Amino acid sequence: MNPTMVALTIISIIVATGSFIGLYAGTRRKMDLEQWIVGDRGFGMLLVWLLTAGEIYTTFTFLGASGWAYSKGGPVLYILAYQPLTNVVAFFVLPQVWEVARKYRLQTQADFFQVRYNNKYLSAFVALVGIVFIIPYLQLQLTGLGMIVEVASYGAIHRTPAMIVAFMIVAAFVLTSGIRGVAWVSVLKDLLLLFAAVFIGLAIPYIYFGGIGKMFAELVRVRPTHLVMPGATANLGHSWYISTVLLVAVGFYMWPQFFGASFSAKSSDTLRRNAVVMSFYSITVPLMFFVGLAATLILPGLPNGDLSMLTLVRKTFPAWFLGLIGGAGALTAMVPAGVMILTAATLFAKNMCRTILFPQMTDEQVGRLAKISVLVITIAALCSAIYSSTTLVSLLLVGYGGVGQFFPGVILGLYSKRVSTRGIFAGIVTGVLIFIPLMVTKHDPVLGLNAGFIALCCNLIVVAAVSYFKPAEAGGFHEPLHASIGS
Repeated sequence: MNPTMVALTIISIIVATGSFIGLYAGTRRKMDLEQWIVGDRGFGMLLVWLLTAGEIYTTFTFLGASGWAYSKGGPVLYILAYQPLTNVVAFFVLPQVWEVARKYRLQTQADFFQVRYNNKYLSAFVALVGIVFIIPYLQLQLTGLGMIVEVASYGAIHRTPAMIVAFMIVAAFVLTSGIRGVAWVSVLKDLLLLFAAVFIGLAIPYIYFGGIGKMFAELVRVRPTHLVMPGATANLGHSWYISTVLLVAVGFYMWPQFFGASFSAKSSDTLRRNAVVMSFYSITVPLMFFVGLAATLILPGLPNGDLSMLTLVRKTFPAWFLGLIGGAGALTAMVPAGVMILTAATLFAKNMCRTILFPQMTDEQVGRLAKISVLVITIAALCSAIYSSTTLVSLLLVGYGGVGQFFPGVILGLYSKRVSTRGIFAGIVTGVLIFIPLMVTKHDPVLGLNAGFIALCCNLIVVAAVSYFKPAEAGGFHEPLHASIGS
């Protein structure tokens, strides 16, 4: 059997196995809206860990981290800095968010804003912004998946048909099993990803250089500026690094899919324990850096740095192993994409259509509309992925700049009774209206700072000013929500 067929066979087996698991997960449960979105709030430590890891460790980790290590150098180290900080935020904030969600039966991030600030237009706007910035993250998964299948099949399958087929499968198990299906597929995906990251990250430096230390010594000799700021870039210096770390650290769990997935836990302690153990998962990231850095010496001049890891694996290992890596990579795209599609569809159906247009809709009708929306959102992300060539890490940073604008509304909603609905609404609008033009016109960084961080600072200033002159209105919650937690 030729190498192409060997690799494709293994990829197909892995994807088919993952698809079966995802479809089977919902066969013995009635998929009402509560079960479909938050798994009936019954996930224990293992499922929460797998679901969280499945959403976090995506093609961004698998391809983007190694790609930026290859093409950018030093700036990629921001990933190592923000990860421990996000777990600190998760430890202190998510359990309190969960308590509120349990008490008021929240299902989405926009529900939180609706209950806390008692304003349906704010809730709908939060849903709209969430959907808009989930699309680049979905595009990241699609683009990465297409790259993986194309390289792993030795070019026999073009990335566009690969993306279409894979996301038809994703849509199928999302429609059938909801968030539970995604969590179950994460079991297979995480086992393969951990094996692939650890083996490749250690094997490549030893095969080509005799060890990790010797690889770095050679890199310092050949490309001494690659490992320090701003690396191979002109403007991603220390100010950009610090501002990006801060933005991503506070914005990480502001992603609607991460925020909403926390509602599926069966207790707040489950989320605290999960925040502790998630730090151990971060060991996979520097291993991907090693592969990207090794590729700068072994495969100089690649037109697309995001392909460095796969190209190096194809050059180094036999076809069956490339197929195994390709299958693992495909699942790292499909699993998080499933949660993103589910979240975006629910935000549209529940927090935009029902909240603003059709308040008389029942949960059953919302569920049907959300499942129709799954297909629409999948097609939108496919079109975006097919016609765009943005790097994977850049796509992710676009999303962070948008969803990071929710941070003041969540944190102040939990801890302050003075913040007003008008202030939060004005702050989010300000942040988004500053960030989007900067990104569209490619003015990022601005004065050396991450554009999303600048937008977030302006957001906070507006929230403080408006809340000072226009105090909290009647309705909603005006005592800090954390005051009732644990009582």
